[in-house]
Amino acid sequence: MKLSEIKKHLSSAEAVNIVLQDGTEVPEHFHITEIGLINKSFIDCGGTIRNEKVVNFQLWNANDFDHRLKPLKLLNIIRLSEEKLDIEDLEIEVEYQTETIGKYSLDFDGKNFILISKQTACLALDSCGVTKDKLKVNLSELSTKNSCKPGGGCC
Repeated sequence: MKLSEIKKHLSSAEAVNIVLQDGTEVPEHFHITEIGLINKSFIDCGGTIRNEKVVNFQLWNANDFDHRLKPLKLLNIIRLSEEKLDIEDLEIEVEYQTETIGKYSLDFDGKNFILISKQTACLALDSCGVTKDKLKVNLSELSTKNSCKPGGGCC
């Protein structure tokens, strides 16, 4: 989800409800402790230099159980971040503490913001010798039409 999309959803939302992909709710007393701009410059294992930019939201739970982040308050925090950090309309990455700090993409189902688990991946599969998964087929389903026959001299 891009920054413009979350602002659109927040403008009509009654609450800021966040759930993990498996349905686990982020406690409603969460805080957004940071909104930042992350610039990542790196070289992949194939030698290609890459650059990524994302807007980062960091969620944190404290013991202030009466705290509730309202949609208008979050909109104001986002607007201030855009102004002060010169943030563009970029994809949002969310950091949230479970067993360790997890990184998530963000989605919206009409009521809740959904934290979508991110996965690592090789960006240069062809350069590091990793092939895509091979297609698995049953030999009994292969056509024998126009194929070599044992003893036929074609092999």
